[in-house]
Amino acid sequence: MSFKIIYKSNRFRFVFSLGKRQLLAALALVIGLTFIASRSTSPEADSLASIHYTQSGLIEQQQQVEKLKLETQQQLTGMVIKLGDMQGQLRRLDALSERLAESSHLSIEEFGFGEQPAMGGPSQAAPDYLVDDSVELLSGIQSMLGDIADKSRQLQALESIMLSHHVDNQSYLTGRPIKSGWLSSYYGIRKDPFNGLPAMHKGLDFAGKEGEPVVATGAGLVTWAGERYGYGNLIEVDHGDGLSTRYGHNKEIKVKVGDVVTKGQVISLMGNTGRSTGAHVHYEVLRNGRQLDPLAFVSRKGVKY
Repeated sequence: MSFKIIYKSNRFRFVFSLGKRQLLAALALVIGLTFIASRSTSPEADSLASIHYTQSGLIEQQQQVEKLKLETQQQLTGMVIKLGDMQGQLRRLDALSERLAESSHLSIEEFGFGEQPAMGGPSQAAPDYLVDDSVELLSGIQSMLGDIADKSRQLQALESIMLSHHVDNQSYLTGRPIKSGWLSSYYGIRKDPFNGLPAMHKGLDFAGKEGEPVVATGAGLVTWAGERYGYGNLIEVDHGDGLSTRYGHNKEIKVKVGDVVTKGQVISLMGNTGRSTGAHVHYEVLRNGRQLDPLAFVSRKGVKY
């Protein structure tokens, strides 16, 4: 294979012929010259371009850091404001807790509202390079969270005590089972109204007008609500701790077995059902299934603490 260049004019004729090897050498020469031309910039120019590129990257990173710093400062300002709100809420919780404790006749010193809880442990100081505004703020927030947890536990204990007192007061048997009427028969031996013979009367009778409300003398669970021989329409309420009450001769029953009743709740209407000579409620107090004299419970005053 060969490559020929022919030039012809009026005066002379020129012929240039290249062989295969000469053609490859010429091609390599052209490529080399092209590469050298593309690398005509100096090393100094290359270095300046690299420095300029690095400076541009550093400036961009600096701008990002400044933006992050500004956002962090704004967040820290918001956290400081929130921390102040939390401190105000804690002070209000302390005041509320003290009022609740006083109204519940509890010892305020027992709960230590408004005081730092007693605690201890080995020192775990932060490294010097971490002691700055953000670390102090985070430390304050952590301390505040600990205070909130302590207040929460104190309030839970106070709530538990108050609920316990509330349940005790509700189940504490006091007062009469009627809203209006009078005591017509006492507990003990009396003359039976039907046969005239001496008989044991194991409750108190409260007389009144038929249809008058009958109320629970303490909170409890209804365990009987229906007819029973001798009692007529009877309601029995379990008050816990072995105590229960019975309300007999009702005209109408307002509750059912399984209902939870509260002190003073109307559970029935006074009637004359069963073995009865007139409108009244037969009231019994039992401990572990044995009748007691209800008069001691009827005459109780106040609430239990």
